[in-house]
Amino acid sequence: MGVYGDYLKRLLAPLGVYDLTEGTLNESELYALGEQLDHVAEKLEHTEREAILATAEQEGLEWRERLFPGQPAAQTVLDRRSAIRALLQIDDDSLTPGAIDRAILGCGIPAKTIEVDTGHLRVVFPGISGPPDGFETIEKLILEILPCHLEVEFYFRYVTWAEIEAQGVTWKWTEDNGHTWVSFEMLEFT
Repeated sequence: MGVYGDYLKRLLAPLGVYDLTEGTLNESELYALGEQLDHVAEKLEHTEREAILATAEQEGLEWRERLFPGQPAAQTVLDRRSAIRALLQIDDDSLTPGAIDRAILGCGIPAKTIEVDTGHLRVVFPGISGPPDGFETIEKLILEILPCHLEVEFYFRYVTWAEIEAQGVTWKWTEDNGHTWVSFEMLEFT
């Protein structure tokens, strides 16, 4: 028995006009109507959830993501909501470094912009050695967020000789640990 079938039975019982005892035609008809109302309620609940960004989980997110040329870099539902919210906030006043950073971070991209010169921005990825995973997608999205009149430079951090010397790393240690040149460049010392 559905929620609305029981509700209709309780609603009509005080009238005393209908025989609503178990197994009667009236009761069966109320439960059949209630089943249809349960179905409508489920559809409405789903539609309401997907229509509100804060609660959307599936197609509500997909519909909004189609508004933008590139897919946000975010993967989880919470990160996708955050990315959509950040992209929807971009407007004519979003050209300050702080606003650009909020939009990029809101899209789930661990990046920061630095104004190098007038019309020239450097995008850095703090705490990440080399290009971040999925850089092609990230680059495309960042270039869509940033105004087209700005020159954009992507800056990647690699281990420095000073860091290597400070840690006492030798070529023997590097070979013993099976490092390639690429993995050696990506070393991170804490």
